[in-house]
Parts: sequence; C-alpha cells; structure tokens
Amino acid sequence: MPRTRANGEGTVYLRADGRYEAAIMLPTSSGKRTRKRVYGKTQREAREKLAHIIEEARRGIFPSERAWKVGEYLDYWLEREKRRPLTRKRHEAVARLHIKPGLGHLRLDGLTVRIVQNFLDEHLTDGKSVATIHQIRKVLSAALTYAMRQEIISRNVARLVELPRYKSKEAQHWTPDETTRFLDAARPDPLYPVFVLLALYGLRRGEAIGIRWRDVDFDGGVLRIRQQVQRIDGELRQVELKTESSMRDEPLLATALEALQCQREVQAAARAEAGDDWQGGSDEDELVFTTRTGRPLESHNLARSFMRICEATGLPRITIHGLRHSNATTQKDLQVHSRDIQAILGHGDVRTTGIYEHVDLASKQNALQKVEARLFTSAANRERNRQTSRQETSASTPSSSESQQKKTPTPDGLGAFFGGSSQTRTGDTRLFRPLLYQLS
Repeated sequence: MPRTRANGEGTVYLRADGRYEAAIMLPTSSGKRTRKRVYGKTQREAREKLAHIIEEARRGIFPSERAWKVGEYLDYWLEREKRRPLTRKRHEAVARLHIKPGLGHLRLDGLTVRIVQNFLDEHLTDGKSVATIHQIRKVLSAALTYAMRQEIISRNVARLVELPRYKSKEAQHWTPDETTRFLDAARPDPLYPVFVLLALYGLRRGEAIGIRWRDVDFDGGVLRIRQQVQRIDGELRQVELKTESSMRDEPLLATALEALQCQREVQAAARAEAGDDWQGGSDEDELVFTTRTGRPLESHNLARSFMRICEATGLPRITIHGLRHSNATTQKDLQVHSRDIQAILGHGDVRTTGIYEHVDLASKQNALQKVEARLFTSAANRERNRQTSRQETSASTPSSSESQQKKTPTPDGLGAFFGGSSQTRTGDTRLFRPLLYQLS
C-alpha cells in the first residue's frame, strides 16, 4: 500500500522529459501562497532541493511571487532607489553599461559568489580599471541588499567576492600662497565673489552657486548653506544638499561680506539692464550668482573661468574642487581641530575630512622636528645634568692623599681614626692606655 504524504511535505514526480519535478504550496514574501517547483535529474536531487526550500520556509525565508531576472530587478530597484538624482543617474549608467550585459539574463535567486566573482574577474581581465570594478560591485551590492530587505533573496553574494585593492589618487591642492595668487588674479573677473566663497569656506561648487539672498544674513553675520544647483536631465535645478550635515551655518567673515555686497550691486545693475528679460526668481528666492539674464549659473562655466585664470597665472593645474581640499589642508596646517574642519566643510564623518587634509614634506618635517626635540634634546639635557652632578660631587670629596694622612696614626697614637674620610669617629681608647700609665 503506498505511503500517504503528510500535509506540507510536497510531491515529487517524473516529468515527460525525463526530469523529476518537486512541488509544494508555500507562502510568499508578500503573504500570498504559491506553488513552488524545483527540478532534478534524479528523484533524489529533486527531493534534496525540495527539502532545502522547506527548511528555508521554516526559517522565515519565503519564495518571491515571481522569478526575477537580474536585469529586471535592477530596473525595479532603480525606480525605487531613494538617492539623490545624480546618484541614481550614475547607478543607472553602471547597471546599463556593465551589469546587465553580463548578468542581466540570470535568475536573481540563482546568483552565487562564484558567478559574481568570475564576472568581475573577466571585467578586470578585459582592461576595466580597478575603480570601475569597485563601482560595479557597489551598485550590484546595493541592489541585492534591497532584494534582501524585501525577502526576495536570503544573502548578498556581492559582499562576499574578493576585489583587488583600490587606492584613490590624492587630489591636487594649492598652498595658501598659491591660493592667494589665484584670488589676486581673479579679482577683475565677474565670478570673483564665487571664488572667494569657494576658497574661504571650502564650499562645493553646487553649494556656492545655490546660495540665495535669503540665505545671507547681513545683520546677523551668518551665511546659510541650504541647497545646491545641479544639472539634471538637461535642466538646471535647485535641489537638496548632498547630506544632512551639509546643511550648515557659516560666519559671514569680512572678506565674504565685502564680496557679497559688491555682487548685490552688480546683480542689481544687470537686473535693471535686462528689464523684462530678467528670468530670476522673487526677491527671497533670487540666487546670489546668476547670468546676465537672471538664470542659474552653470557650474561648467564656473570651471572654465577657473581654469582660464589658472593657466594665465601659471599656477599648478587643479580642479575647482581642489579649492575645497586646499581649504581643509590650510586649516590643518593652522592647527584647527579636525572636528571644527568637519563642521565647516559639512562632512558627515570626520574620516571623510581626513581625505581632504593633505600632508606635504614641510608638514612632516615640522612634526618630526617636534619628536626629535622631545626625544633627543631631552635626553641630551639629562646627560648634561648627570655630568654636572658628578663634577659637583667630585669637587666636594677630599683627595686620596688627604684621606691617607688622616688614616696614618701619629707616633703617640693620638692621630689614629677609623672610618670613612668624611665621617667623624671616636678615637680608640686602647691607644690611650700607655700614655695614661706613664702619667700615673
């Protein structure tokens, strides 16, 4: 008599194509029930796969309602990714150009560490840079993490692959003297006020051109960083800042105050000249830095002016973001605390600030000279003190001839003393007995 299957045990049967199929009704991650099927070349293989999905269900890992392909799920994830527009755009490009061509046709729940490892190794062999490999793994890992949170997969295999070590190049920056040379040369330029804020506060260029007049408190002496301007999908937009810590208040220093007051006069003249063609906002939402017609300033135009002035003055070639690195390094050299630098630059983590603080040979020499003074100068002073102490002790100690003279007894025995030369001892009374006998 055939054995009756227990409820929840599933069924295994032979298919017409010669394979074995195992099936069972299980709840999905969304709460619905579906029939889960697995296949094997033998009945044993099919039963083992069935036992595996039953065990996962007992642990709370339920199958997805649909069998996702990697490419399909990447599109699904990108539509729901809660990131800034430019970040989503970069992730979309990495997924479209690198991940989908190699992994897009595979099942999402069928990805293994070996598959992803071989995929990345092939890209490296084909000449992709180490930085690109890290970006591919980063995007894939973010998508798989989202799938884990939705209980579509049970683990993120992208986190388990091994990658070659990657060290980003140190950003080029200027010394304070070079920054001063640049600002002197940029003074006649219409964008000079922007360069002042970039150099003085270490602002990101999107933050600088995103400042509105309502963010400048002339009476209270405060400059508020509240938004940035970026080009997204071919349009300049005023968008939120990079991180929460990027929203900050800076003291309105005298140099910045003077530059902003000059900019207000220049913009008022441009607005009057443009008349009805002025495309700026209202008085409160008006941007501080605009074109001649009131439109937001294009960051690429700012960068072109920056590079033009650099070439004219013969300064080392750096990016406009290099002014931010230059500002952080100058603060470090002036012994500003890292926490204060972090707050001024608007970093969420002080370790990020460390990336911006560059160390040159002069800084190393200054630090090591302090170590040298502490270790070796102090040791030399201690040695001189010991020598001086020995000399003083030697001067206060009688010579050996004087010590021998004290120890030699006189003919009558009265001069004989025992003990150290620096001590006073009572004479031995036995030496006095012959004299006492003669006197008696």
